[in-house]
Amino acid sequence: MTLKLHWSPRSPFVRKVMIVLHETGLTDRVTCVRSPVAVAAVPNPDVLVDNPLAKIPTLVLDDGRTLFDSAVICEYLDAITPQTQLVPLGLDGRFECLRWQAFGDGLIDVLLFWRIEMARGDKASQVISDGYDVKVRASLACLEQEMPQLAARDFGLGHVAIACALGQLNFRFAGCGWEAKHPRLAAWYDALQSRPSIAATVVKDDNHLAMGDIVMPLRFEAA
Repeated sequence: MTLKLHWSPRSPFVRKVMIVLHETGLTDRVTCVRSPVAVAAVPNPDVLVDNPLAKIPTLVLDDGRTLFDSAVICEYLDAITPQTQLVPLGLDGRFECLRWQAFGDGLIDVLLFWRIEMARGDKASQVISDGYDVKVRASLACLEQEMPQLAARDFGLGHVAIACALGQLNFRFAGCGWEAKHPRLAAWYDALQSRPSIAATVVKDDNHLAMGDIVMPLRFEAA
């Protein structure tokens, strides 16, 4: 089995897939193709061939079929690897895991669209920015409350998505101080950094000119 992955070192959704590839031991079966994409830009024609939405990650199977988005790809990789079980089989555990995955993915979306809004400079909407701010704060507060349940579960796709969301928060909102306000969540995230799949997939900015001068308006007061 050989796979092609449309990939970027800056994408938190691509990072989800890379974490699962490490967890499943499939990294040597995948060729990662650097595929720059942007929401507000002409679609990348190389990605468009494999995904009409022109989004990453997109996985091309050895028979030419394609899979997207990250949730579908991650579940596929887990399903074809008998030695892993990143999505529990039991009904309650499965949907708890998938809910956490949707939670993490949704928080990533908020962070990404907030950054896009702020890139509009003087045309950025304060109302929209304030709405994103409220959603991020509410999400972190909810995760702080759910931390006992999250920590009690075996590592799965929900944990992957939430870890990627917090990684994106630290990447794009460096120094916002969320950890002091949410100590249980911060301790869980800090402990997770020693997991090999997490340590090997840290998001990196390979395009320092891409909106790098934007000051993102998110700060937390100390608890």
